[in-house]
Amino acid sequence: MEYQPLKYIYQPAQIANASTLLLLHGTGGNEMDLLPLAIKFGSNINVLSVRGNVSENGMPRFFKRLGMGVFDEQDLLFRTAELVSFLTEVSSKERFDLKKIIALGYSNGANIAGALLVNYPDFLNGAILFRPMQPYQQLPEYRSKAAKPVFLSSGRFDPTVDGAATEGYVASLRDHGYQTAHHILNSGHNLTSEDINLAVEWFGKNFS
Repeated sequence: MEYQPLKYIYQPAQIANASTLLLLHGTGGNEMDLLPLAIKFGSNINVLSVRGNVSENGMPRFFKRLGMGVFDEQDLLFRTAELVSFLTEVSSKERFDLKKIIALGYSNGANIAGALLVNYPDFLNGAILFRPMQPYQQLPEYRSKAAKPVFLSSGRFDPTVDGAATEGYVASLRDHGYQTAHHILNSGHNLTSEDINLAVEWFGKNFS
């Protein structure tokens, strides 16, 4: 299977050498969904919002799944490599620094961002993962040599994500070099204003 280009929206910052916020939507979303959220992170950052290449009953996703909460791990590997190839190409086209990308993903988008963290350690300069799951049942060998920062937020009453498994995932990221901040909120799978406020605060501390 050959890599395919991904549809995207790119909004450059008004300053030179800015970091780039990579927006990765949830199942059924598109490249428009998270743009209003990106405004919360200020104007001194490029915004790159991407649409997943996989369609599940007409709903865009970033990789296939075999059932609810069961990922097609071979497709996830392929789509993660495809995303890296795309980002490398588009960074040259749009002239942003490939080494200064911070991913922001929700649900399915958070999961492919998580796959980037473990398959390509330190490719991202940081990551914000809203309602993530561990991307693989058995994580590969990986290590963040640069101790990149990662923000995660989970819903205490989320019916689609196993809380104990997420705690194990967070511990793995921490044990393998990432600086992790994990928040468990009194919510479900939905994204809340508390998630956003905590992420914006974390972002300001790590990338201001």
